[in-house]
Amino acid sequence: MGDPGTLLAALAVGILGGVHCLGMCGGIVGAISMGHDRRGPGLDLLLAYNLGRMASYVIAGALAGWLGASLLGGLPAGQAILQGFAAIFLILLGFYLAGWWPVLARLEQAGGVLWRRIEPLGRRFLPVRHAGQALMVGGLWGWLPCGLVYSVLAWSLGAGGALEGAALMGAFALGTLPNLLLMGVFAARLAAFVRRPWVRRVAGGGVAMYGAWMLLSVFM
Repeated sequence: MGDPGTLLAALAVGILGGVHCLGMCGGIVGAISMGHDRRGPGLDLLLAYNLGRMASYVIAGALAGWLGASLLGGLPAGQAILQGFAAIFLILLGFYLAGWWPVLARLEQAGGVLWRRIEPLGRRFLPVRHAGQALMVGGLWGWLPCGLVYSVLAWSLGAGGALEGAALMGAFALGTLPNLLLMGVFAARLAAFVRRPWVRRVAGGGVAMYGAWMLLSVFM
């Protein structure tokens, strides 16, 4: 199911990348938490939304892991090639999160082609009134074009197989969960916090350093 160290690293990337998640998913999370007609933030709706979102990440990770194993897994240097590819993506992700080099924004724009077909389906379940609707919205919003997700998917290519790719994306998804749950409860305060430049630089720098270490380990 994957190396424990790799899964912990994916979890950490999810936590650090949460500053980006709030920008990408903050709007829909706010709509879910404030758009219902009950008192409180609607934690059951937020949990259902995130469960759907995380499930879509796991499915995508399984597909990426299977694809990577099928294409290069049988080659002697195949795993190293895929790991190096993933490391470069993580370095670029760190630069993107920190605001130093938004190169992954172009990748998000390319993903918008698919998203334009999926997004109208998600709007059929809005406004969200019950957990079933929130689950469906989360499952569809999980395919929102996102440089953070794309980078971890690139990592999943070298995970070694479908189960390993699913586990890696599951660990990453779990890392993004606290930020988005807190966003639903403390939307205004949390949004103001993550907009601070130093927060984004610390998070991005951490991801970039892990990517650099991962790339160095490939060569060594």
